[in-house]
Amino acid sequence: MRSIGKYIIFLGKVFTHREPFKVYWQLFIDECMLIGIDSLTIVIITSTFIGAVSAVQTAYNLVSPLIPIYIIGTVVRDMTLLELAPTITAVVFAGKVGSNIAGQLGTMKITEQIDAIEVMGINSVSYLVMPKILAAMAMYPLLVVLAGFLSILGGYLAGTGLDLYTPDQYIYGIRLDFKSFTVTFALIKSFTFAFLITTISAYKGYYTEGGALEVGIASTQAVTNSCIALLIADYLLAQLFLG
Repeated sequence: MRSIGKYIIFLGKVFTHREPFKVYWQLFIDECMLIGIDSLTIVIITSTFIGAVSAVQTAYNLVSPLIPIYIIGTVVRDMTLLELAPTITAVVFAGKVGSNIAGQLGTMKITEQIDAIEVMGINSVSYLVMPKILAAMAMYPLLVVLAGFLSILGGYLAGTGLDLYTPDQYIYGIRLDFKSFTVTFALIKSFTFAFLITTISAYKGYYTEGGALEVGIASTQAVTNSCIALLIADYLLAQLFLG
């Protein structure tokens, strides 16, 4: 409970006594490059193979002749939009971006760079963390959209390449009984996950004490705590919007 209270106070410092938004613009652009563009490769690889594996395993378990083959496309679509694209990508995102944020702020803390910012009369929490939050909430939903597309494409390439189904069967399954709210739900989860990953990782890095060893520990804790928060938020959002 003490850590949760300290985290909430940390969030209050992020959004109060901040600098004008024009001060954050260049920092925001830089963070968009680091958080979004630099994460493209791992997101592309992960999402494509997740979609391919989902399609192949669904086809493998589809043993009843009463179930049409095109259902594989429907299963891959719903799994991708509801869970795989936003959540699995978030775990990868936490491992790459979360650890980087915690390590960066932790290094600044132990080298007294944050203290120097405070001496200049600047709210260091808002100055350092706000651009990261804004950049993550701007770029991560775009990564989720890309991950969803590539996951469905991966299922298409894997299934048609192995002759598990025809392209027409897969595309028909994707279009069958489509509910547009699943896309909205995936975007809601992406905004929530982006906020949790950046704020938890920044919190762990900002309050690092000690030396290089403690920076590594803070990075590890940032990833593990972010993943736990993601799973809890995933359940709560599913219960709220789908339950």
